[in-house]
Parts: sequence; C-alpha cells; structure tokens
Amino acid sequence: MLKNYPPQIKYIVGNEAAERFSFYGMKSILIVFMTQQLLMAKNDSVSYYHSFTAACYLLPLIGAYVSDRFLGKYKTIMLLSSVYCLGHLVLALFESKMGLLAGLSLIAIGAGGIKPCVSAHVGDQFKPNQKKQMENVFNLFYWMINFGAFFATLLTPFTYAKYGSQVAFGIPGVLMMIATFVFWLGRDLYVHVPATGKNPHGFMNVIWSGLKNKKGSFVENAVHDHPREIVDGAVSILKLLVIYVWISMFWALFDQNGSTWVIQAQKMDLNFLGIEWKESQIQAMNPILILVLIPIFVNFVYPSVEKIGIQLTSLRKIFVGMLFASASYFVVAYAQGFIEAGEKISIQWQLLAYLLLTIGEVMVSVTGLEFAYTQAPKNMKSTIMSFWLLTVFIGNIFASQLAHVDWFETASKNYFIFYAVLMLLVAIIFLSLSRFYKVRNYMVSEDDVIHAVEADQIHS
Repeated sequence: MLKNYPPQIKYIVGNEAAERFSFYGMKSILIVFMTQQLLMAKNDSVSYYHSFTAACYLLPLIGAYVSDRFLGKYKTIMLLSSVYCLGHLVLALFESKMGLLAGLSLIAIGAGGIKPCVSAHVGDQFKPNQKKQMENVFNLFYWMINFGAFFATLLTPFTYAKYGSQVAFGIPGVLMMIATFVFWLGRDLYVHVPATGKNPHGFMNVIWSGLKNKKGSFVENAVHDHPREIVDGAVSILKLLVIYVWISMFWALFDQNGSTWVIQAQKMDLNFLGIEWKESQIQAMNPILILVLIPIFVNFVYPSVEKIGIQLTSLRKIFVGMLFASASYFVVAYAQGFIEAGEKISIQWQLLAYLLLTIGEVMVSVTGLEFAYTQAPKNMKSTIMSFWLLTVFIGNIFASQLAHVDWFETASKNYFIFYAVLMLLVAIIFLSLSRFYKVRNYMVSEDDVIHAVEADQIHS
C-alpha cells in the first residue's frame, strides 16, 4: 500500500495510526471513568471532557509556533510526544481527580502540539513532481485516523470493564510509546525543513499594521508595511471568520457523542445484534459511518442533487449539515423523554442519531475544511487552518461552560432540546450571513504564482 511513496512515509503513517488509537482509546472511557469511578457529578464530568477537547484544539497554535519559529517539525514532534507519553502514564498510575487533571493537561499539550506538525511534516517529504502521491497520502491519513478511532472505541471500553482503569489507560499509553518509537525510526530518512524564524508578514502583523496606522482604511494602512497580496489575503480570512465562527456551534453538539450521549447510553438497553455493548463503545459508530458515508456522498448524493438542478455550494452543504446535527439532537431528546418516563429503550435510538450526526459531519467538517483552504492565498493557508481548529475549541468551551448553567439538568430532555433548537437558529444565521460572502478561489499554479478569482455573490 505504501510502495509508491517515499520510504520514510511508512514511519509517519505508522505513527499516526498508533497515536490516534492511543488518543481515542483514552478519550472513549473518560466520561465513564469520571462518573462511575471518581463519582464526579454529570455536569462536572461533561465540563472536564469538553475543556480537555477544547485544549486539544487550542494548543495546535502553540505547537505550530514552536515548530515554525524555533525547533522545526521533527524536534517538536519528538519533544511533545514525550510529554504525551508522560500524560498517559500519569493518567494510568493515579486514579484520582488530581491525577486526571495532570494527565489530561499533559496529553492535551502533547496531542494538541503535534497535531499541526505531523500533517505538515508528511507533506514535506514529497518533491514537487509527487503532487498526486501527496494528495493520496493525506487521504490515507484520514483513513488511518478513523481506523484507529473505530478499533480504539471498541476495544478500550471492554478493557476498562474487564481489567479496570489502570490497564485501560495504560494500553493507550503503550500505543503512544510505540507511535513515538516508530516515528523516531525514520529520523535518518526524513526531509527536515528548518524553522523559518519570525515572519514579518504574518497574519497578526498585518492586522496590527491595519489597526495602528490611522491614516486611512484598514487596507491602506496595512499596505504601508506589507505587500498588497498578503494584505488582501488577511482581509479575505477576516471576512470568512465572520461566518465561520458560527460553525463552532456544530462542534459543541458533535463532540458530545463522547460525553452526554455516553451518559444517556448508560440508561439504555445496550443489547444490539445479540451483543451486550458497553455504553462507551457506541462511539465507534461515528468513524465507521464516516468511512462509509464520504464515498457515498461524493459519488452518489452530491451528483444526484446537482442533476435535479440544485447547486450545492460549499456554504449550502455546511448549512444542510447543521440541520442534520440539529435533527440528531431532536432524536436523542425524544429518546431521553422515554428514559425520564421510566422506560428502558433500545440503543438503536442513538444509532439513528449517530447516522444523522455523522451526515452532518460529512457536510460540515469535510466541506468546511476544504472550503477554508481555498479561501486563503498560499502564504495564509496555515493561518486559516489554525482558525478552523479554533472553531472546535470555541464549540467545546461553550459545551463545557453550559454544563454548569442551572437552566436544566445536564443530559436531560430539555438539555438536548435546547441544543437542537440552538443549532437550528445558528444554521439560519449562518445561511443569512453566507448570502453576503463573496467566494475567493485561490489557486496555486505549478510555478507557485497565486491567482485570486472573485466569484459572484453566493445566493444560498
């Protein structure tokens, strides 16, 4: 499978598979560990879970900064992978709230810090004439992420139930050590791109120039210190952020499949297909559905919709994905109503909700990431990718804070209805704002000349 790639790629891909198994395996049992073993309240457990997830999507900014300015990608990955391993060790050894906080903090630093570096490092390994192989290896990366997540969320809850938390947290730690060792094996084969140091035309420098020079418009002020094409790129990102910030609410809903949905599953009939599942294992539905639904949507659903005369722009896809996410929460709210009435209903209700939520992920996450990439010129693509990760951070911070609000009980019927309605309202706001966004399609030619083509205003 890897014979057509540079020989060092197998070490990076092997690292990715083991690292993702370790991450999703550990994360799959967090809620059960907190609620059942540490006896933490539901709202505190949900808050901890989403604060940890939020940190994992904020710290990539730090990892990218350290890598680009000081250490380079390889050294940054090795250093932070060691921190990552230490976090797993602390989590496995200390079965306490303090051990939980320390372990998760170290894991967030490691996992978040290496996130932007590994994907960028794999791209560095390809020559200009290997563009097709590079595109394929990123598809392989995405497949490995979901492959690791699927098996991790199936096996780790079983290990936890049979052998306890130390073994269940310890195995992901061993996998992370293996991931680090596999990555180290390729050290003499890697293309090592050195740290670039300070970038005088970085995104924040452009913003600062536009604000500090008060002689004219933002653009006129910024071009005093920076090339016009870089200023235009920064402006295009700012305009995109106005509508992209609303995608954060999707992540507030999506990432609860590992928190409030697990809490709900604890009170459901977990017998399905003749197997008694663990409440944390139901999360495995998401990665397996992703692997199935992406090719179905790309090859059948989207072309079929286009054939009947409906133009599926990227922003329209994101809007429809938000509607599916909202629908998934109406399903879990409906199921929760039966639970609160004293009935023990089948986990099949959550399986339906997972289908709707994963369709939403395909239309929001996959589409949004690709669209963000096209909206920034070459010198700003890393910046827009960082802001995309920040939407996940904001969404999880929202979910973490809402867990402490006394409007309703966490994981109750009213709680789920609130999220369903809120997502619906946010989708409408997103649709309204997208009508005023002008698509800028930045393409990079073979000789790295940037062409920006303004399209007509979107009528979503």
